[in-house]
Amino acid sequence: MVKIIMHGCNGRMGQMISGICKEDLEMEIAAGVDREDFGNTPYPVYTDLMACDVKADVMIDFSTAKAVDGVLEYCVAHKMPLALCTTGLSEQQLEKVNQAQKEIAILKSANMSLGINMLFALLKSAAKALAPAGFDIEIVEKHHNQKIDAPSGTALALADAVNDAFNHAYEYKFDRSGERKKREEKEIGISSVRGGSIVGEHEVIFAGKDEVIELRHTAYSRAIFAKGAVEAAKFLKGKPAGIYDMQQVVAE
Repeated sequence: MVKIIMHGCNGRMGQMISGICKEDLEMEIAAGVDREDFGNTPYPVYTDLMACDVKADVMIDFSTAKAVDGVLEYCVAHKMPLALCTTGLSEQQLEKVNQAQKEIAILKSANMSLGINMLFALLKSAAKALAPAGFDIEIVEKHHNQKIDAPSGTALALADAVNDAFNHAYEYKFDRSGERKKREEKEIGISSVRGGSIVGEHEVIFAGKDEVIELRHTAYSRAIFAKGAVEAAKFLKGKPAGIYDMQQVVAE
């Protein structure tokens, strides 16, 4: 049995994860944390994370970037592994994650789905073959109109997957409206679309001379992210301090 503290339990993802755990005999939500307690959950809900004294094996965080500092502080203090699913972290927060992983196990992923993590592997292989042949690389990501960070963490992770393969030789271009000049050879354009109820779509475009190759992942339901978070929590139980990712979960 893996006991979880669900941080952001009243959000859409928190509720979905709670539902999955209810049907999974290996999982139990021991407590939830959110800004309000609506009194309709089968587990205790704390409006102050630091007041939560429930013992658990892992915390899953699906909240907002501004809450992550407190989450890291709590997990380090309680020596609790953390599945960090929140995106849009600042450079300072990423450094705090780096420091915390020296004391606890942290699984940090820009996207919790199996399909996206397979796309990372495909992208690295494609980039190594196509970029040296002169193909330009562009990324377009689409999300619902309530998403507050742009570009998405997944889009940045896809760009990083390419950059890692080329010793970080590429620069990211988020906006071309402020300048009039040709596209640089070593740049990756990243564009964001926000509208309607789009769950998530990421497209990586390799544009060469007279041909274009597109790698695309479309999420039709948030359930894929919730399921991934639950699998990440199972993976983290008992893991030593360090940083982990979903590709390790998939491999295991």
